[in-house]
Amino acid sequence: MIRVLIADDEQLIRKGLRRLLELAEGVVIVGEAADGDQVLAAVQQLEIDVIALDVRMPRMDGLQVLEKLREQPAHPGCLVLTTFDDPALLIEAARRGANGFVPKDISLEELVAALRAVAAGATWFQPVVTSSLRESFDRHRSGALARSCSSLTERETEVLRLMTGGLTNREIAETLHTAEGTVKNQVSSILGKMGVRDRTIAVLTAIESGLV
Repeated sequence: MIRVLIADDEQLIRKGLRRLLELAEGVVIVGEAADGDQVLAAVQQLEIDVIALDVRMPRMDGLQVLEKLREQPAHPGCLVLTTFDDPALLIEAARRGANGFVPKDISLEELVAALRAVAAGATWFQPVVTSSLRESFDRHRSGALARSCSSLTERETEVLRLMTGGLTNREIAETLHTAEGTVKNQVSSILGKMGVRDRTIAVLTAIESGLV
């Protein structure tokens, strides 16, 4: 069972998402939040696996929420819901700890898949988001970044592509017909070579370098 908190300042969107997700098997809505302060309060009071998070909210926006959550030793995963009108904002959200982002007009099946991936500790970046962000990434690409990605082995690059697709270590292992421990070691190697601290930043860096 995936426990979800819906955070959006627009009541119509919150209620619409709730009604949709209540139709999905294995998903339970544990609460709603209309601003960042309510999100942080809910995290302290409720058991939450994933926050469906809007970036633009009053009092404390989604970016500030992500910063506050990162200060905590353990916190729910965050899936940002977006209209894709500001790629730079989405990049910043991911750099502050968002585990993925999807469009607000996503299908129920895709949304549930994204929530499950984030709940399992994976990342989820919609292909359409990847496409829309590339222009923004390209403006900031550096030679050092390209070199760090080019040092990856062929298998590590393959693992990285699967990470970008939102697969967990177990799912990657099943796809590549190898042991989960082997994949865990490969992910650690990827993070080390790319000089990043977590999977989300690795995925963003892969997009930035043009690997995906």
